[in-house]
Amino acid sequence: MSRLLFLSFFLLSVHAFGQTGTIKGKVTTSDGKSAEFVNISVGKTNLRAVADETGEYTIHKVPAGTYVLVASFTGLVPQNSTVTVKTGETSLINFILAEDNQQLQEVVVLGKSQLVDKKTEYVARMPLKNIENPQVYNVVGKALIKEQMMTDVKEVFRAAPGVVPAEYVTGSFAVVFRGFTNYDYARNGLATSVYRSGTEIANLERIELIKGPSGTLFGSQVSTFGGAMNLVTKKPYADFGGEVSYSMGSFDLSRATIDINSPLNKDKTVLFRLNAVQHQQNSSNEYGKNKRYVIDPSLSYQASDRLSFLFDFEYFKSSATRLPFTLLFADEVPFKSAKDIPIGFKKSFFQNDLLSDAEAIKYFGQAKYQLSKNWTSTTGVSHVNEFLNHSYQPYINWINADTAVTSIRHFGPRERTYANVQQNFNGNFNTGSFHHNVLIGASYEYNDETLTSQEVPLDKINIHQPFEKAGLSRVNSILANPSTAASYDAYGGSSLGVYVSDVINWTDRLSTMLSLRFDRFEQRYEGGFVQPSFSPKLGIVYQLVKDRVSVFGNFMNGFQNQGPVEQPNGTLFKPKPVFANQLEGGIKAELPGNKLGGSISYYHIGIDNALRTDDAQYSFQDGKQVSQGVEVELTASPISGLNIITGYGYNENKFIKADVYEGKFATQAPKHIVNYWFSYHLPFQHLKSIGIGFGGNYVSDSYLNSSNTYSIPAYHVINATVFYQKEKWKLGFKLNNITDVAYWDFVGNPQFSRNFIVNFSFRF
Repeated sequence: MSRLLFLSFFLLSVHAFGQTGTIKGKVTTSDGKSAEFVNISVGKTNLRAVADETGEYTIHKVPAGTYVLVASFTGLVPQNSTVTVKTGETSLINFILAEDNQQLQEVVVLGKSQLVDKKTEYVARMPLKNIENPQVYNVVGKALIKEQMMTDVKEVFRAAPGVVPAEYVTGSFAVVFRGFTNYDYARNGLATSVYRSGTEIANLERIELIKGPSGTLFGSQVSTFGGAMNLVTKKPYADFGGEVSYSMGSFDLSRATIDINSPLNKDKTVLFRLNAVQHQQNSSNEYGKNKRYVIDPSLSYQASDRLSFLFDFEYFKSSATRLPFTLLFADEVPFKSAKDIPIGFKKSFFQNDLLSDAEAIKYFGQAKYQLSKNWTSTTGVSHVNEFLNHSYQPYINWINADTAVTSIRHFGPRERTYANVQQNFNGNFNTGSFHHNVLIGASYEYNDETLTSQEVPLDKINIHQPFEKAGLSRVNSILANPSTAASYDAYGGSSLGVYVSDVINWTDRLSTMLSLRFDRFEQRYEGGFVQPSFSPKLGIVYQLVKDRVSVFGNFMNGFQNQGPVEQPNGTLFKPKPVFANQLEGGIKAELPGNKLGGSISYYHIGIDNALRTDDAQYSFQDGKQVSQGVEVELTASPISGLNIITGYGYNENKFIKADVYEGKFATQAPKHIVNYWFSYHLPFQHLKSIGIGFGGNYVSDSYLNSSNTYSIPAYHVINATVFYQKEKWKLGFKLNNITDVAYWDFVGNPQFSRNFIVNFSFRF
């Protein structure tokens, strides 16, 4: 009898198990684009799926019956649809999200695609996939910026592989990658040089780090031999929405941001977006204050189905202390390392009232016109005006291990104008069975600067004896003295570049890139001179797995214009532009479902005509320098909710032929750079609003002086974050520098000790 009951139960179970069907469909946005990472759940069951990169989903083995199907996404109102599942049949249920694709991107917090999305038209100045590009570039997106609760532009660059940022006494930031320092950047592909004010991240969509000498497409005004930086700003989108956010934390941090977007007409052809921020924070050092605010409105206008315009304006104003510049660049200095400086990590020779006032007004415009089915014209204009009324820049010169000589260099008024006009034509066509993506472009850049400066000598201080910190009243009294000399200077020049690039697809897997630029640089001051130069670029890509894995190689060229040099005998030496040539090879991968991606590459950058000076101070152009290394980037999302971003850069930048520094390493160029970040959005029903993150940066030691006798110590900084997020709001907490490491940037500036940030944001 028991066997009969067991057999009956088994047959009923099998029959019930077999009474299942399938639900499948596609999720799109109101603008017709695929919506990935949307969660689809079957009501009152544990069955669910996540839409893939094409927006499609499938749920198997759904018991026959009627259910409410729910499509949900963090930050969006869930959408429901009733479905009846029949045995052995497939039910098709599609969802259309009310928001457009841009709005969907705005609310992604932990979506893998947004943490590492490399779609860009700026890097190659044409629509080219990362897997098709024979050049390495890294992207740090807005989602990662928010997840790590970044408040400063230097933090953004720390999240990129092989990159180290620093801040200079002028107030600008700089970045080292591949052994070279870059002070300038492009904004939305346009050269946007900012030296004296600063850069705010509230309006950033992402940054793009374009590795290797990039003079061919970006010119010498933006790129260095290490590469180029491009800052991409937020753009208006087709629906009303926005976010307000407030952060508070250590050292009197107070930061408020607002982001509002709205269409201005019924047809949504005129779109408006406003970003603004107010930020203030003191330093963990006893000297240091920073207060700034930025307002950044942007407007887009779709004049016709072929013509569109984009306008962007930014007003930046800050009142901040400038970081003291420690002068330890001589061959013989009294210390071996920054940690040996006896004043200590948090002490200062200066008072906090030595504030510098900086102001910048930036205009940007773009017109895009579809000339034909295959050709597009893009015209861009960038104009930046920086103004300093007063800028007090402190200097410290250690004459021995116990004695420092302090001074202030005062700038003001100081005004700088930088403009860039750019015209690009993009097209694609076939010659026989070969496909061409072509870029033809021209760029004109202009800069002019006038300044008044005064040197203010202060004190000779024995640090073992009491001393008085120098403050504003004392410095201004010296400046007001008629005997204090003032100098008036002017700088300026222009550059005209013409470039062409052709990406030829020989097969659906094999392509080459052939590029060439002609550049004419003119300097109007300091004797004036004109320098022409040619810059080529060659690349090859073969896709081992179509659209997933490719091997690549490139030859890239960069150049730096050089002015005339007066020799000790009074003659004038006119050097040629310094050229750097890079050979690089590697592999890129972007696996299905964005589960794994990244790149590995080896590069060799050679400079054969570097400038050098002999013992008699005569200049020659026969120096040789080699920067070579390996870069690795790995991004992964192995399970739902888990994101991994890691990077490693090894670089050896050495002078192989020089006068007195042969065999020495280049300054401010650490050999090992590591970045890593792990974040996890808990998938459990009652904990699904909770997320955690953990990561850090390791930077090996580097040299500050050319003789390699004074070093910046290695450091490893660890940070962590936890947040609670609902559909409309988010509360986050972050602890920076958990182990309270005392560390310096590559210029020698002390960095923040352990500190915390609490952030609350609300979406509407």
